[in-house]
Amino acid sequence: MTDLVALREALAAEQAIVYGYGVVGAHLSGKYEQLAAARLVIHQNRRDQIASLITGLGAVPPPSQPAYKLPYPVTGAVTAKRLAAQLEVGAAGAAWDLAAATESQSSARDIAVDWLTDAAIATSGWDLEIPSLPGRPGATAAG
Repeated sequence: MTDLVALREALAAEQAIVYGYGVVGAHLSGKYEQLAAARLVIHQNRRDQIASLITGLGAVPPPSQPAYKLPYPVTGAVTAKRLAAQLEVGAAGAAWDLAAATESQSSARDIAVDWLTDAAIATSGWDLEIPSLPGRPGATAAG
């Protein structure tokens, strides 16, 4: 896989995560709404960083889709928090893929490592048991 292909896949993941956080934030209040808003900004910034790397390679970043299919209906705070945690697990997977596909001293790898660390930490903010993150068999974000 080339860096460009890996970056396009990472961008697609971030675009979907940004969409998902828009849905999540609409169903929360208080500290969880604030957390969702903060995570949205982080993912928007990462999306823009990845798009800049694609542009730097002389390519045009693909646009986001107008909407994304969610894994289940988000109908309230419980399902919104569960979706947020799943978004972060998905972010960790995308970061892992980007790290594995890019050169060790590249800007893309730096973004991937930061992204993976950030996603692993962020999963615990939703106070849910999370399935294993990539690279840590049997581990959970809460444990």
